[in-house]
Formats: sequence, C-alpha cells, structure tokens
Amino acid sequence: MADTALLRNQLAYEETFSCVQCGYCLPACPTYLAFGKESHSPRGRIQLVKLAAEGKIEIKDLEKPIDLCLGCRACETVCPTNVEYGKILDSAIDVLGEYRRKNRSLVEKAVRNLVFRKALPNKRVLKLVGTGLRLYQTTKADKAVRKTGVIAKVSASLATMEQITPKVEKPRVRNHFYEQAAVKSKVKVAFFTGCIMDTFFARVNDLSMKLLEEAGYEVLFLKEQTCCGALHQHSAEKNTAIELAKKNIETFEKLDCDFIVNAIGGCGAALVEYHHLFAKDDPWHERAKNFAAKNKDISFILSRVELPIRKSIPMRVTYQPSCHLTNVQKVINEPLELIKKIPGLEFAALRNQNLCCGSAGIYNIIHHEESMKVLDMKMKTVSEVKPHLIITTNPGCHLQMILGVKREGLETKVSVKHIVEVLAEACEII
Repeated sequence: MADTALLRNQLAYEETFSCVQCGYCLPACPTYLAFGKESHSPRGRIQLVKLAAEGKIEIKDLEKPIDLCLGCRACETVCPTNVEYGKILDSAIDVLGEYRRKNRSLVEKAVRNLVFRKALPNKRVLKLVGTGLRLYQTTKADKAVRKTGVIAKVSASLATMEQITPKVEKPRVRNHFYEQAAVKSKVKVAFFTGCIMDTFFARVNDLSMKLLEEAGYEVLFLKEQTCCGALHQHSAEKNTAIELAKKNIETFEKLDCDFIVNAIGGCGAALVEYHHLFAKDDPWHERAKNFAAKNKDISFILSRVELPIRKSIPMRVTYQPSCHLTNVQKVINEPLELIKKIPGLEFAALRNQNLCCGSAGIYNIIHHEESMKVLDMKMKTVSEVKPHLIITTNPGCHLQMILGVKREGLETKVSVKHIVEVLAEACEII
C-alpha cells in the first residue's frame, strides 16, 4: 500500500470534500451517459481519488476510471458546490503517471520521449511532418495506402483517423505580421498558432490573422512560440508542460500587446490556466497569471467589433462547442453571436449542445471504441436538426465531427467548418 501521507499531498485530497455526491454532474458527464457506470462519473472518480488518498484502495484502481475521463469539465459548470474537478483530475493523472513511469518498457519510454519532447515542441519536426503529409496527399499516396489496409493492421483507430485527415496546406509567410503589421491600431494582439493546429489547420490560423486585421487590430506574430503543453499535461508529462509554459511566457512577455489570441479551444484552455502549473510562492506563478489573463479565443475578440460582413450564406447550420472553450475559458455566447450575425444562416441548436463529442485530444485514438460511443450520442442530436453545416471552434472537435458525419454516411449532405472559415467566407477574404 502506498504512503498515504505522501498520496494526500500529491492528490487534491482536500478538494474532494467539496463534492457532496448530489448527482447534478451525472446528466452532464458524457462517459457516465455512454457507459452507465458510477466509476465513470465525476462523483465516482472523486470518491475513488479520496479513497486512494486515504489508502483504502490501490493507485492502480484509479487507472480505468481516470483514463476514460474525457476531461471535458462539464461537471464543473453544473456543480452547485463548485468542486474543482479539473484540479482533482490533474492530480490523479500525475500520480498515475508516476506509478506507470516505474513500469514502462524501454520502447514505451523512447516513444513518449519522441512524441512529447522531440516532436510536439519542435517546429522543424512538425514542419517536416506537414510537408510529408502534403506530399502524401498530393501524390495520391493516401488513397493507395488505404487500399492496402496496412494502417488498419497496425491500428484500427489510426486507420479511421487517417481517413479524415484534412487537406494539409502550407502556412503563408507570416513575417510581415511582426513589427510590420499592415494595420496600425490602438489595439495590438499577438497570435498563438499552436503545434497540431498549425500543422493540420494552418489555413484557419492564416484566416484568423486576416480577420483580425480586417477588424482593425494590429496583429503581431512571434515565431519563437512553442506548443501549449496541453497534451503533455493530460498525459502525465507535467515537467515538460512546465518547460513549454515558461518558454511561451518568456516569448510573449517581449511584446507590448493587449491580448494573445488563438483559434484553438483546447490550447486556449491550457494557456488560461498556466498559473495552475506553478505553486503560489513560485515567482513564475505571477508571471503565468499575467500571461493567462491576456489569452483570449478569437471568437471572444471578434464578437466585440463590427466585422465587414459582405456575403450572405444561405444554409442551415448548427454549432458544436469546444468543451474547453465553454467549461474552462467560459466563452459561451460569443461564437453564437458571431454565427447569428451572418445573413442567410439558419441556426439550429443541438439538443444537449454542450455534451462532449468524444475527441478530447488523443482520446479518440487511444480509447477509440469508447470515443465512438460518445460520438454516436452526439450524432443522434445532429441528425435531429438536419444541418448543412456543423461549425466548430477546436481542431479536435472538428476532426471528430467529420468522423461522425462519415460514420452516419452524411458526407454529401453535411460539411464541417471552423467558425473562422465561415466568418472569412462571409467577409469575402477567402
């Protein structure tokens, strides 16, 4: 049995007492709705963390319940006692990470080191990946590989995700944004591109910066920025997440800007909570808090100005919110306000709109079957409103909804676009 005194210090033990086991979280929890088990509900997971801290169960007993949590934090939004579920979850992920670290094989250690330390934070590696994917697509090698079924033999989940990989485009030259912005405005915004986002959705980042300029902002871009560290933190690589946070904080502190803007719900949630990575007596805590306060989602920024909308888009649309945009950043109404400003759009809200789609970073790859159960629940609500277009605000949600459309056989009837793409079309800047 583990040292309970140590565990109580490592786990967010005191925070578990805020949970009164009332059950308000149950209808908001996608894994509880999908799997129907108390251990896969927020209150069930909180109780297990408490029991582990008290030495009444083993650390290994936390594995499946914590692993299968999507981390959507919808439970926090509906909780009447303001339980800090995110803090409890992160502490459990860290403790489990330490437990597993001792038992990993050399191959597992090498793979994690390659992904989390060598690839995600390295722009050169990601640029190489992007170039490789563009060649893979433009030469039609992707279609040939799919016919062989070789990816499916390695991993069924990877084969599924490979089929919905978006067309990878080369980012435009962005040097002119830094200190030579086309628009000189009283409000300056720095733009955060993200790593996965800028590899698979560089076009959305480019359109985001164009929209910001159209809206009258001076846009600044720093190539020294790095990965936000969200995937690292959620994969028990907290030390690396802290290193990345420090680098981003130092980089953006160089700029005299009013806001740091991104178009990535998941990354944005990590950025606005950077101060949680540091103890309150750590000098980095205050710097991280100041950095976090400047970070805003692009929908928050654009909803506060008059966009030059020039085009009507006559179609029926619905909106799939990013959980982290809604539940962590608390950006709820702004995307809807922007959507409703576009003439021609007929908006149809999803029933239980804020229910997670099941993407959750790499959850849909490592827990593919469970992710699909959550996605299928979401797609039932999509089919009810019969949209022509699903609007998203996060790359993970975007890919998951494309997969959902494909699973339902709706590819010819329903498309999926980031809100930035829709706004850019309405403003005729595409």
